[in-house]
Amino acid sequence: MTRALLIVDIQLDYFPGGAFPLVGPDAAAAAARTVLDGFRASGEPIVHIFHVSTEDDATFFVQGTPGVGIHPLVAPVGDEIVLEKHEPNSFIGTGLQQLLVDEGVTELVIVGMMSSMCIDSTTRAASELGFEVTVVSDACAAPDLTFGDTVIAGAAVHASFMAALDGSFATVLTSDELEK
Repeated sequence: MTRALLIVDIQLDYFPGGAFPLVGPDAAAAAARTVLDGFRASGEPIVHIFHVSTEDDATFFVQGTPGVGIHPLVAPVGDEIVLEKHEPNSFIGTGLQQLLVDEGVTELVIVGMMSSMCIDSTTRAASELGFEVTVVSDACAAPDLTFGDTVIAGAAVHASFMAALDGSFATVLTSDELEK
């Protein structure tokens, strides 16, 4: 079984000073870096995914802005693969599935942002495509959300999405629990 790390959308717009800051992005990026260091040490495949919005009215991840950049803590090095996406699901329009199949990858470890959008969408797609999926919960972050008159705190959003994924679409672990 070949395992790969998928780092999804740990981009500058999600951090303080960015166009769409999440709750706890610095801690999530630090945990993602721990996972990334483990994959680099083991020589296992690493794929970096970053989002560029193609919508005319986009407010973040706008082409040519600093916010599109991958956070330096998890920036790619050497020959690590980098794919640009335009949809929440990292498999749509990126060639990711074929790349993983060509590399013999059967297991994915997913870290990144946002728990409630791209991590959820990518994890469900990966599972449905037959990959064994692990999501590293402390290496992901979510925003505060509003539904009607109710504001849902980012920590609750994150926990809800991790709970929904765990056991059905993925195994959800912390960076300390992940086998390095």
